[in-house]
Amino acid sequence: MKIVFTGGGTGGHFYPLIAVAEQVNKIIDHDKIIGAKLYYVSDDPYDKEMLFQNGLLYEEVGTGKMRTYFSFKNFTDIFRMFFGTINALFKMFSIYPDIVFSKGGYASFPVIFAARILNIPVFIHESDSAPGRVNKWAGRFAKRVAVSFLDVADFFPKKSIAWTGNPIRSEIEHPSPHDKALNYFKLESNLPVILVLGGSQGAELINNVVTDALPRLLKNYQIIHQTGVRNFRTVTGRVEVVLVNDPNKSRYLPFSFLNPLQIKMASGAATLIISRAGSTLFEIASWGVPSILIPFTESNADHSKKNAFNYSNAGACSVIEEANMTANILSSEIEKIIEDKDVWKQMAYNAKAFNKPGAAQKIARELVDIALSHEK
Repeated sequence: MKIVFTGGGTGGHFYPLIAVAEQVNKIIDHDKIIGAKLYYVSDDPYDKEMLFQNGLLYEEVGTGKMRTYFSFKNFTDIFRMFFGTINALFKMFSIYPDIVFSKGGYASFPVIFAARILNIPVFIHESDSAPGRVNKWAGRFAKRVAVSFLDVADFFPKKSIAWTGNPIRSEIEHPSPHDKALNYFKLESNLPVILVLGGSQGAELINNVVTDALPRLLKNYQIIHQTGVRNFRTVTGRVEVVLVNDPNKSRYLPFSFLNPLQIKMASGAATLIISRAGSTLFEIASWGVPSILIPFTESNADHSKKNAFNYSNAGACSVIEEANMTANILSSEIEKIIEDKDVWKQMAYNAKAFNKPGAAQKIARELVDIALSHEK
């Protein structure tokens, strides 16, 4: 049995693939499936350690990205996409998997195209409220289509669709106990904790506004801030200036990246989460923590905003659009949620109610079943 995983460009594509791969490996062990091989085919390994831990063999297939706005890169990327597709055909023919599981994104196109040509079954998952261009195309012929938002099901054939929710890695799905989490970060037990998750796209805006708001926020709150690897030095440099004489600066904890253990602890400590509106919102829902989402303005088909307001309509979060994102507005929204216990409790309840657990297990089981039937 051979399964190819594809997708890429952001953690929102990559980590749900890892969540499914984890569950596939559990099924392989439980069912004692001999000779199973899992592959990750994309233009970048994204997280080599995660691939190694889950036994995914990496195969590189370069590609181009067709942007929805004018860019000279669109012309050169046509050739990159063409040669990437040719390369994918050779790679996929040599592997000849029993099924391809795709999370979409530009990096998945050559692999899905090759699978289509070679008559290999395709299973896609769409985690946004509006389908990406590759998934929208692939949904026409995919054997199975899983979605995170029920609203997006209308874009795909009814015979192949299933509302599963979003795959979440088992190691971060359940937060650590609050007291243990506070102790892990050496935080004060009597002050609320704000967890800021800078995403892989457009994290600079969140980082800059949070930095500007620190003198006001640190009077009453503690902050765990994931800045993003590329932004860490810039953010910490600015923070040093902003908090140079601030008596509360020890309440601010910056991290370039939170590993799974740190995410588990940070979610357990958090009173409120500030984040983009990608697939992270499903992790937040599984944790049952109120949040403030800042949708990414330049997302394809405006899916980030649709995700945020879909979640907001469930009563699980507050939304601040980029055009309105200032230190004062963010601080006021934080205070409004945390200081009103009834509002906080209702948001926490609604977040948990929004969560749809077991997506990774359901998808993995179907993947293995299709792969084994195709193998015969």
